[in-house]
Amino acid sequence: MLVEEQTTNATLHQVDKQYYLPTFNRMPLAFSRGEGAKLWDVEGNEYLDALAGIAVCNLGHCHPHVVKKLQEQAAKLMHISNFFVSEPQVELSEQLVKRSGLDRVFFSNSGAESVEGAIKIARKYAHSNGRGGTIISMQKSFHGRTLATIATGKKKMQKGFGPMPSGFQKVPFNDIEAVRAAITEEVAAIIVEPVQGEGGINVAKPCYLRALRELCDKENIVLIFDEIQCGVGRTGELFAKDHYEVQPDIMTLAKGLGNGLPVGAILSNEKVSSTIEFGDHGTTFGGNPMACAAGLAVLEAMDQEGILQQTQRKGFWLKEMLDDRLGTHPKLRQIRGLGLMIGVEFDFQTKPLVLEMLKHGVLANATADNVLRMVPPLVISYEELERLADTIVTCIKALESRGEL
Repeated sequence: MLVEEQTTNATLHQVDKQYYLPTFNRMPLAFSRGEGAKLWDVEGNEYLDALAGIAVCNLGHCHPHVVKKLQEQAAKLMHISNFFVSEPQVELSEQLVKRSGLDRVFFSNSGAESVEGAIKIARKYAHSNGRGGTIISMQKSFHGRTLATIATGKKKMQKGFGPMPSGFQKVPFNDIEAVRAAITEEVAAIIVEPVQGEGGINVAKPCYLRALRELCDKENIVLIFDEIQCGVGRTGELFAKDHYEVQPDIMTLAKGLGNGLPVGAILSNEKVSSTIEFGDHGTTFGGNPMACAAGLAVLEAMDQEGILQQTQRKGFWLKEMLDDRLGTHPKLRQIRGLGLMIGVEFDFQTKPLVLEMLKHGVLANATADNVLRMVPPLVISYEELERLADTIVTCIKALESRGEL
């Protein structure tokens, strides 16, 4: 192992490449500390974080209330088998059920696990009612990287991993007629992100989600909302579904629920839950006391600090500021999003812009090739948001001056 005086971004990056499976095209940065919307690398350089671990650290890095609750829980009990009950799990179950309006919860360790579990619940319900097991998903969607979840997504993610699990079909996003045309007796469920994250921050139309609900009711099909990225306050409501006043049969959560600690959840109504029996699903680590203590601390802090209201105001303010600074740019296509889940679509690939912003000490992300994705901690200040907007403009000008756009 490296001795402390040799620990730099470059040396850690080199050792990482030697040992870690090369599934990530990592940037040569190693972070050692975080607070709020700021990060520091091992060399002491400071960065403004507009990525939040990809919409995970919604309360910012090392939020004091979350840290305190985790320290307290770690000193009492970290893990037990799900053959037994723990107080944090019971409390978080009750909170999520009451806040979502759904009836049952199952805890997992990640978003992909939550989606896998949702698919199982949906198929069990469908089979009990004489339907097939086909799952309809949307083009440009992202539901994880397990075999079943990549079967719902982009073809390029499936390359080299065949044969793919059967029973998955894709239709265009925000196109209700395409969904209607795909409905047969074989369809068990429709899964949709109210706001597509990896697909480019594509926001569902209210009429589209309402029409999906009506269609699923008519055909007795399960409606699944994947809120792994857009849930837990990210859009300015605790759940993105609340913007639309549309209730799914199943909702999946993860990312922001633990503010950095791995935790996922599947919430479902009694109708679809009623077909699940002992042994139909399980987990070793899901819902452990530490994960549930983190989830409870997140909900408590959001309530105490008025995070949802702040997120709505900050998101609106940031979009207005971006429009003011970029609205007349000839290569701008659209600024879109809900709350602090914002995408800026350009007529150029945004990876060079992300790398240029990094040189200026700001972390963001390029997705869907030409979309700049910003999902900062919800506790980010207005001054930090202004720095974010200014940095985007500065970096675009720098790239243009060098002929790189």
